Amino acid sequence: EASNMLNHQLSVDLQRQHDLTLADYEILVQLSEHPERRLRMSELADATLASRSRLTHQVDRLVKRGYVERQECELDRRGSFAALTDAGWKAIEAAAPDHVESVRAYLVDALGPAEFAALGDACAKITRTVRDSSTD
Repeated sequence: EASNMLNHQLSVDLQRQHDLTLADYEILVQLSEHPERRLRMSELADATLASRSRLTHQVDRLVKRGYVERQECELDRRGSFAALTDAGWKAIEAAAPDHVESVRAYLVDALGPAEFAALGDACAKITRTVRDSSTD
């Protein structure tokens, strides 16, 4: 419940402040952190834990807004890239400080230092457990 509520509130804040969903924000972050500011659609789907069809829909919306552009893959005509535009870069630059503030308000400041560290340890253990079970 806490995870769902936190994600929902973070998305509400981003939507209200920057007209972005949390999923939009995650796509923009992934692209902004890549050295070329672009990723193959398949890599972006993996990085955001989105299905290929859902990612395609989300990227299409970001393309319409001018935040992302699609680029053909020169080596593999079946593949394509999603690339961050200058407008997308400006959008992520504007949204990031407010998103960090929301994360701080709803998560970091809600816990004491020991609780926050314990949460980090617990999340790391859960991540390892899920990753290990998905390779079986």
